[in-house]
Formats: sequence, structure tokens, C-alpha cells
Amino acid sequence: MIRLRALLTKELLDVARNRAVLLPVFIAALVFLALPLLVAVIIPSTSGNALGDDDELSRISLMLGDPPGLSTNGRVQLFIFQQFLIAFLLMPVTGAMALAAHAIIGEKQARTLEPLLATPLTTSELLTAKVLGALIPTLGISMTGLVLYGLMIAATAEPGVLAAMLSPRTLILVLVVGPMCALVSLQMAIVISSRVNDARTAQQFGVLIVIPVSVLVIGQVSGALWLSATALGFVGAGLFVVWVCLTFLSVAMFERESILTKWR
Repeated sequence: MIRLRALLTKELLDVARNRAVLLPVFIAALVFLALPLLVAVIIPSTSGNALGDDDELSRISLMLGDPPGLSTNGRVQLFIFQQFLIAFLLMPVTGAMALAAHAIIGEKQARTLEPLLATPLTTSELLTAKVLGALIPTLGISMTGLVLYGLMIAATAEPGVLAAMLSPRTLILVLVVGPMCALVSLQMAIVISSRVNDARTAQQFGVLIVIPVSVLVIGQVSGALWLSATALGFVGAGLFVVWVCLTFLSVAMFERESILTKWR
């Protein structure tokens, strides 16, 4: 733990010295905060057309059930805010990919991988610190964005919408599925970055996790798919299994002794 903590501290200090790499995450957080506010509050109020007057939206929003104390307009607002909540799953993924993709390749290019491999650090400790060093800063920004998202809903949505948002489904989505999506994508980037010379290649493979998340968003918005809290729990468990497998795979593929000579 001492070795792991030391390397993790070094990774976080590197991020702190290069704060510009987190700028895309800040921009994404602002966009994900502005879009639902625009769609659910500003456009209906300026156009004079309430969300509840749209028959199609009213029908699709019934997938949520009929939360007590909410009007039709409030239920549609809840549905829209739930959909944009999924977008926050992509923030740690897209934001941390650049960090993870350079995790090994950047060390090689900076000529700092050789002394790092000469330390008593095990391969699993090295790769774990690399993944956590990319995950923690972006996940922190994502969680801050979620807090602001809740405050925005409390200030602008109809009464009862925020209370309906604070459900087991939301907690599983935010605390389980989101972080596990990020871990799987980052671990995938670490696996690829251990075998290639180009950080862009590792980044492209890691972003593949965006595809199933995008399918989930489209399916829910169209009304063709709705995952319950139980289903999301199984998704989170499945992602955990995938992450564990990728972790073992990344350690097995790293080839500590020969990786430097192969990259020369």
C-alpha cells in the first residue's frame, strides 16, 4: 500500500501540474448541466408550450410509472432529467481517456518508465496506480457536476421532481454503473497502451465503452428500453467482472522484462 500510495500521489501531482488535460471534463460538465435546463425548463417556458402537452413525451414518460405528487408536466421533466443523468456516465470515460492512454506510453516517451520498472513496484501496483490516477480527478469533477445538477433541478423543476430523482435506480446508476463504466474503459486503455507505441490507438480502443452507453441513452429516450434498478445492478456487476478480467489481462500482457526492448 505504501508503494501504491506513493505512485498514486505522483500520478495525481502530474495531473495537478497539467490541469489543462482536465479542461474537456469541465466543458463536458457545463454542457451536461446546460442541456437539460434548456430542454426541460427554458424552451417550454419561453415557447409557452408545457412539456405535459406533448402526447408522445407524456406517453414515454409513463415508463417511470406515475410518481405520487407529480403532475404530467413534472413527470416529463423527471423523465428528461433522468435521461441526461446517463450522460454523466460518459464524463469520467471521455475525460480520463487521454490520461489513461498516456499512462504507459507517456512514461516511455518521457524516459521515466525505465527507472519506474526498476523499483520494487509490482506490475499490478503500477497499473492500479495508473488507472486510479486517471479515474480519481475526472470522477471528482463528475460527482461535483452531479451535485450541481441536483441543485439545478431543485431550483428550476416542479416541486417533487428532485425527490423523485433520489431513487435507488439513480443511486445505482451514479455510484455503481458510472464508475464501473469508467474503470472498464480505463483498464482497456491500459491494456492497449502496454502493447502499442501510439497513445491515440489506446484512446480509441478505450472509448469503445461509449458505444453501449450511447445505445442505452437512445433506447431510453425513444421508449424502446428502460432498465430498472435491479437491471442496472446486474449491469454494474457485469462491468465489475469485466474490469477484473481486464485487470488480470493487463498484468499478463504487460511483459515487464521485454516491454522496453520491444518499444525501442
